[in-house]
Amino acid sequence: MEYVRKVDFGPVNEYFVQTLFDHTSGAKTCRINCIKTPAGGGSPAGMHVHNFDQILYILKGTMDIEIENKQYNCGPGSLVILPTGARHRQWNGGGELAIHLAFQVPLPDPNAPFSQPA
Repeated sequence: MEYVRKVDFGPVNEYFVQTLFDHTSGAKTCRINCIKTPAGGGSPAGMHVHNFDQILYILKGTMDIEIENKQYNCGPGSLVILPTGARHRQWNGGGELAIHLAFQVPLPDPNAPFSQPA
């Protein structure tokens, strides 16, 4: 088990997911991803739902998030709660790289689709 993991804060040109903790690294109850979204980029799934709770924590930049037909502008320090089945999408409408942590609970089944269109 790797007890300390480094988050990659380097720049990107496209949507990028760094998996920090999942079933391949010892997780039994959740998955944690660091997601980088360049200016103008967004979730490749568009409006979607998950079969697990998802919690987003914005570290850098600003993410625009639409949840159940309501739009939010979320800057650093914002905690976004997405219960199982909540229709949502997120994008970076700002001018700089946005970085957020995404926690998925319970641990998603690696053999099931990550999301379904909403």
